[in-house]
Parts: sequence; C-alpha cells; structure tokens
Amino acid sequence: MQEQIKKAEERMGRRYDHMCKEFSEIRAGRANPAVLDKVKVDYYGSPTPVNQLAAVSVTEARTLTIQPWDMSVLRPIEKAIQKSDIGINPMNDGKLIRLVFPPLTEDRRKEIVKDVQKIAEETKVQIRNVRRDTIEKLKAMKKSGELTEDDLKNAEKKTQKLTDSFTKKIDETSAAKQKEVMEL
Repeated sequence: MQEQIKKAEERMGRRYDHMCKEFSEIRAGRANPAVLDKVKVDYYGSPTPVNQLAAVSVTEARTLTIQPWDMSVLRPIEKAIQKSDIGINPMNDGKLIRLVFPPLTEDRRKEIVKDVQKIAEETKVQIRNVRRDTIEKLKAMKKSGELTEDDLKNAEKKTQKLTDSFTKKIDETSAAKQKEVMEL
C-alpha cells in the first residue's frame, strides 16, 4: 500500500516538474536562458544544445548574450536560433550573439496567460489520472486479499490528500506565472 502511494507521489512530482519546465520556457518578455533549451545546433554532425557550445547569460532584463567557446560555431548558433520558434532575431557582432526580447503587447500577454492556464489544467488532469490509476491498483490489491477494507479506505484518503496538495501547488505556480506575465 505504502509503495503504491509513494509511486503515485513520484509520478505526480514528475508531472509537476514538467509543468514548471514548460513554464520556464514560456517567453514572457524577460530574458530567460531556458528559451534556448529546445534550440539544437548542428555541431560536427550532431545536434547539440546551445548551452553546451557557449556561455549563455542575461546581461540586462531583456537581453540574452551567447558567447561561444569556439568561434567557428557562432554562425551555426545564429542560424539555429533563426530556425527555431522562439521568435527573436539574433544579432551577431562577430564575437557574440545578442537576443533582445521585445516588450509584450497586452494581447500577447493575455495569450500567454491562456497558455499557462491550459498547461496547468492539462497537468491537473494528468495528476487526477495518476490518482485514478493508483486507486484502481489499490482496489485490485484488496480484491486479491493483500489489503483490508480499512487499509483501502486509508490509502484512498492518502491518495486524495496527495492529489489535493499537488493540485494546490499547480494552482499557486500557475497564478504566480500569470502574475509575472501580466506585470512585465
């Protein structure tokens, strides 16, 4: 029983962590190195993340600087950023690449807030699916005689408590991200 609840907690935690990673990749008008996580550069025939080829730093609130360790990879990094869907045109000065994040319009902010809400809701659905799967496994354990009726009720309560706590964390994280987007 405890093992099932522990597995459920781990699965819910992974879903929550994934949501947080998605939130970090949302371009909210501020320079954030996480927007480059999905950008891969063709480096000697293998797709390589930008942060493995260059130092990525935030120099100002809305400016990201990329300084490659090997200058021969400057143009490929620039091309990879242009091909990506981050929507920012890189500026190459021969030594480093600057990404200037434009300020967001009110309409764009509202779109981003909707995206944040959608991601949060999808994560809540995944959390509830984990709860359902766990309770089904617990009921199967009761049916096979591994659990008593009281153990099943206690396990269901613990699973529901776990679900509620993750749902609350998702709501809080989502609200904080929405606030961040609207205040920029």
